[in-house]
Amino acid sequence: MIAPEKIESEAKKKQRENLAFRSFLKFNADEDTLDEQFQKLHKELFADHDCSNCRNCCKMYQGSIPKDDLERDAEYMGLSKEQFIEKYLVKSTMGSGYETKNVPCDFMDQDGNCRLGDCKPDSCKTFPYTDQPERLGSLHSVLPWMFSQLTASGELLG
Repeated sequence: MIAPEKIESEAKKKQRENLAFRSFLKFNADEDTLDEQFQKLHKELFADHDCSNCRNCCKMYQGSIPKDDLERDAEYMGLSKEQFIEKYLVKSTMGSGYETKNVPCDFMDQDGNCRLGDCKPDSCKTFPYTDQPERLGSLHSVLPWMFSQLTASGELLG
């Protein structure tokens, strides 16, 4: 398996191959079978992996805060909704919610923990989404090494 700190560089090396593979899957793979295989691989790969050890998702992406979470998150941080938005967020260009102003995520502490604690958004709790259904519709957001693991095992289209 590829070490987490090497995923980005390895993915860049195989960018064309990964795009061709994802395109092939979109037109040829059975969605239910693919979801089952992702679920199996996710359980296997994350059984012994503690995400808090790397926090690359927090380091490499902006956090995304749904509009419905603003009041709760602001209260948790001891701020008014307006103060919370002004201090940490910008309107999302991809929907009705908000994004953190910066990368790495503004809510990541020096020790790697999330300042929002249990209030962190579902999108953060479920990242990298590889155990979520309907993977076929979002293949461009899935880590490329997941595909290499499936093809290496010969299971992907089996």
